[in-house]
Amino acid sequence: MKQLFHQAYRFLKASDAPLLLGCLGASLVSLFMLSGIVHSGLTEPRRFWVQLIALALGLIAAVVVSLFDYHFMARMWKIHVPVALLLVLLTFVIGAQRGGADDKAWLILPFGMSFQPSELLKVSFILSFAYHLSLVRETVNQPKTLALLCLHGAAPVLLIHLQGDDGTALIFAAIFVGMLFAAGLEWRYILGAAGAVLAALPILWFFIFSEDQRNRILTVLNPELDPQGIGYQQITGQMAIGSGSVFGSGVYSGSHVYVPEIQNDFIFSFIGNATGFIGCLGVIVLLAFLCYQVLRTGTRAKDPLGLYICAGVFSQLAAQIIANLGMCLGVLPVIGLTLPFISAGGTSVVTLYMSLGLVLSVYRYSSENIFNK
Repeated sequence: MKQLFHQAYRFLKASDAPLLLGCLGASLVSLFMLSGIVHSGLTEPRRFWVQLIALALGLIAAVVVSLFDYHFMARMWKIHVPVALLLVLLTFVIGAQRGGADDKAWLILPFGMSFQPSELLKVSFILSFAYHLSLVRETVNQPKTLALLCLHGAAPVLLIHLQGDDGTALIFAAIFVGMLFAAGLEWRYILGAAGAVLAALPILWFFIFSEDQRNRILTVLNPELDPQGIGYQQITGQMAIGSGSVFGSGVYSGSHVYVPEIQNDFIFSFIGNATGFIGCLGVIVLLAFLCYQVLRTGTRAKDPLGLYICAGVFSQLAAQIIANLGMCLGVLPVIGLTLPFISAGGTSVVTLYMSLGLVLSVYRYSSENIFNK
């Protein structure tokens, strides 16, 4: 046991300990909140145990990934990209629909477990796109190079869109944009792309968006438009957050507002209900700290590849945090995205820790950090 603690100490000393401990802290908050949700009878006990197992597996995955040189993992894109894509493509044939979702994005595993391949594809995409950017960093603003980069970024977005998971597709788009920005994309392209999106909005609204997607957006503007349907989740979510006042009703009080998917996409509403404004602020500060630490590691990376990897992980975290909080607060449409490290979800937790492992690898293998140990 003494040797185990010694090895753990050595690992923390050579790693970004604040980031790793911050992620662990967020996971412990998740377990605490899930135990309260189970105690209130709002979800089944299995959710808590799956989250605990996912945390253990995620920590192991983070440690293992961090021990590999991120250059080696990026160069291995010819192995992990096809595997991740194949798993996603399998969902088109044998995909299962999770309760509360409207897309068949899961693969059924033994013992009643399930796996969402698109989460693994995020990790693979960050690595492969970072490697692509590192190879063309000197010509990233040349039209031909940029066109190929856009094709690379569009592939997972379109694939996940066809799968029916537009929320995850938007996260892939955010990762793509964030990494391009970190690579030094000129503002003329950024402003041009923003103008093109604005010009395309009428076409998207009338010809691309489904009726359900249009209603989700309209419900943000007027939740009472469909209070028993699409608007119900956000209305009850806001009620739960508001009823918590400053200090909340208590995690184990048992007097909590029921919100659909309260253990998953809308766990922030339970946090507001149970711990109030203080608890909500604490969670937001903790998640913001994690994003800051990822960016900090990226700025200290010894080469552009490390920077791009950290930019991808940061973009993933920031986009999901903003989207999830926006959903719960009623300022963004409900698009089925989890709150990183907090929401229940085995695949999400394990793959988030794999992404954390990538950042820890950048930290460990950056010359500045190695020589300062």
